[in-house]
Amino acid sequence: MGFCKDFLWGGATAANQCEGAYLEDGKGLSVSDVMSVGSHQEPRKISLDMDDSYYFPYQKGIDFYHHYKEDIALFAEMGFKVYRFSIAWARIYPNADDEKPNEAGLQFYDNVLKELKKYGIEPLVTISHNEMPLNIVKKYHGWPNKKVIDLYVKYCETIFTRYQNDVTYWLPFNEVNNLMLPLSNLIQGGIYIEGSTDFNNQKDDPNLRMNALNNVLIASAKAVKVGRKINPKFRFGTMICHITRYPRTCNPDDVFYVHQNDLVHNCMCSDVMLRGEYPYYAWNYFERNHIQIALNEEERQALKEGICDFYSFSYYQSICESTQNFDETTSGNIMGGVKNPYLKLTDWDWPIDPVGLRYTLNKVYDRYHVPIFITENGLGALDTPVNKEIHDPYRIDYIREHIKEMKKAVEDGVNLIGYTPWGCIDLVSVSTGEMKKRYGFIYVDVDDEGNGTFERYKKDSFYWYQKVIASNGEDLD
Repeated sequence: MGFCKDFLWGGATAANQCEGAYLEDGKGLSVSDVMSVGSHQEPRKISLDMDDSYYFPYQKGIDFYHHYKEDIALFAEMGFKVYRFSIAWARIYPNADDEKPNEAGLQFYDNVLKELKKYGIEPLVTISHNEMPLNIVKKYHGWPNKKVIDLYVKYCETIFTRYQNDVTYWLPFNEVNNLMLPLSNLIQGGIYIEGSTDFNNQKDDPNLRMNALNNVLIASAKAVKVGRKINPKFRFGTMICHITRYPRTCNPDDVFYVHQNDLVHNCMCSDVMLRGEYPYYAWNYFERNHIQIALNEEERQALKEGICDFYSFSYYQSICESTQNFDETTSGNIMGGVKNPYLKLTDWDWPIDPVGLRYTLNKVYDRYHVPIFITENGLGALDTPVNKEIHDPYRIDYIREHIKEMKKAVEDGVNLIGYTPWGCIDLVSVSTGEMKKRYGFIYVDVDDEGNGTFERYKKDSFYWYQKVIASNGEDLD
């Protein structure tokens, strides 16, 4: 037993982290454009007026906007069957509420899709990936405002109509469940509370944030309904940031504590998007935290009618949690936890847990019984070029071990249909704004301050992943 013959091997990026050209051809400012470069030690600054004493890395990204033909040719050389990318909302509707879309923005994605079709690469399109027009923050005060639902659905209808013959697989929102955390107020909720000066320490109103999430889920369902009318062959997926949780001890209090956190943070959004309603534990969570959700009968019906077709998720790590105090902790993707003594850590202090991926795949498939797509996975690490060569055995080891566990999950009976490692080409990190935290199989010569030639070099992992795809996951040496 192994991966199905039409398994979708590929890679993933996001517009805000790679495109650059931040005001070119009519694009408007987005929420991601106003976040400065940071580091693991220094949080990214938020500056709505773009204080010129900061460097804003998304202005340049890796300049995919002008290199997309070269980059897609490299993806094709690796053997990609699928490429996950996002459309920049602010490139289509610069202010979100523009009467007509920006034709130059639409044409850019026409060109990207044409290039993918040339190489027989299936597009997997994220509609909103940590990016929305900044005007949504300044004029509408973000996703808590129900008017933003209509703006989003209009945007979706525009791209669904334009690309109805070019795209089958759509993800309405990236890592939608991250709005459970204050960290995602600005980039996912469009929420800016006065006094929020950096990405890691944003001012927070939980009631406001949870209503933003509620409106996002309603918008997703309404977009799915609109999309199916335009093309019944469209397939829509969740995109969940799955931070797999373990109890640090076998104390029953720890076990139940982790169970409750797993439901709220990992399951609630996908329960809504795949089952069409909020589960019982969500209403208990809202009540315990004094959260009043504005959800009328028409919106409840929309949630039922706009469920997704498949489950997609990001997986980088697991965390441990406990009701007891432990001195050693780790950081990670969006959140950290108590240190797991059985796992090694990355350079950025993230636990490495391939077996956790198999566990997660089984857990998710048992819950939903729909096809599953791993839309992000990978290792952020420091790469050192020597004469334009990059030897990255650490990246190969990381992905190899995760693919081994993916294959075991398939043998367990999980219906896994695709795998798109994150940052298949180096791009700007969302958490730190750095370039030096690299994930790609392709190196891009640009530093944290946007300096460099922007040349592309193939890493050792490029050739290794090429073999993996060609052998449908059998040759992992």
